[in-house]
Amino acid sequence: MRYLKKGESVSVLEETNSYWLQVRDASGQIGYISSSSKYVNLTAGPTEVADAPAPVNAANAVIVAGVSFRTAPSTSGERMRYLQKDELVTVTSQVNDYWYAVTDANGQTGYVSTSSKYIKLTGGIAASEGGGSTLESGGSSSEGSSSSEAADAPAPVNAANAVIVAGVSFRTAPSTSGERMRYLQKDELVTVTSQVNSYWYAVTDASGQSGYVSTSSQYIRLTGDIPAPAGGGSGSELSSTPSSAPGSSGNAEAPAGSDEPARPSASAQVESVIEAGMKYLGTPYEYGSSRSTTTTFDCSDFVRQAFKDALGVTLPADSASQGEYVLDKSQVTTDWKQLKRGDLIFFMSYKGTSASLYQSKDPFNTRISHVGIYLGDGQVLHTYSNESGGVRVNSIQGRHWEYRFLYGGSAL
Repeated sequence: MRYLKKGESVSVLEETNSYWLQVRDASGQIGYISSSSKYVNLTAGPTEVADAPAPVNAANAVIVAGVSFRTAPSTSGERMRYLQKDELVTVTSQVNDYWYAVTDANGQTGYVSTSSKYIKLTGGIAASEGGGSTLESGGSSSEGSSSSEAADAPAPVNAANAVIVAGVSFRTAPSTSGERMRYLQKDELVTVTSQVNSYWYAVTDASGQSGYVSTSSQYIRLTGDIPAPAGGGSGSELSSTPSSAPGSSGNAEAPAGSDEPARPSASAQVESVIEAGMKYLGTPYEYGSSRSTTTTFDCSDFVRQAFKDALGVTLPADSASQGEYVLDKSQVTTDWKQLKRGDLIFFMSYKGTSASLYQSKDPFNTRISHVGIYLGDGQVLHTYSNESGGVRVNSIQGRHWEYRFLYGGSAL
């Protein structure tokens, strides 16, 4: 809105989190400023905002990990901001199995995932007046299957009657030529709506998305009966696409004789990415490098190429977009010591070698300028300049890399 001037007095209305203060200037305008002592000197405690409505209920939940705060109970709802770990909120209602309606400390109302990965209830949810319905009705999607956000879809018609035993392709047709929409994850609950043939089930996931998976007991286990099709008769296919027996071009997800290998474990995928990245050690650095060649890399191009070579996964083309991708894909951490091998690790711009230069950083609102692959034991595989030798391994601890670190998490 504007720069506050040195010597200007403001009223601190609230400490929003560890990084930001809500303040009101002499003209009555309300906004947010950094809480860093470099910029503001508190002379008294925060004052009450007389004209701001207090939240209806006391806080009854705490944020466990950074999570999207949306305008609607769906991943198609606009993300207003990320609620931060340890932030207190008030859950005013549970819209459905996937979404809470919540109010933050500023009185802003929105929606967050009900997943225990993101939020923990510390008190009861107040009953709506008159026993009415929740804030918003209608089908909405879950914020995450295996920590990633699912697409907006109607609720499934039937209760779950199967559990995924190991990661398996979720396809658009009952054939390996059908496009893979995503991998269903181990322990994910699904509804088998019919058995297309000996090799394929038609299933609906928790977000209401329909597709096909292998009938192999390596990948899926029935926990209930498959519903009979309406009007009797045999099970009908969701798609008219013909399916094939094992060994043909349309075989199922790695049954005996299949030519499609089983999906490697998460740890095997991590090692494949790291191995692919390590083969580029010493490759020269070039800012804005071409994504169609491996003769030079910038940081995000290098990470992208390692995933592409190892897994056939194409990540976004720049570090900021890769950061958004990881935020939507997995639970992230702002403590680099909690990172896991193979996590992507994101940094802000270089300001110098002193830790004090980075005290005002806001992990989820500071611009990402660099990315690397975490190897464990405080080591990062990345590239940032020709002078440093191109693709290389650096230690994080006690160096500007530690001070610049914003957050990290898995892209798998």
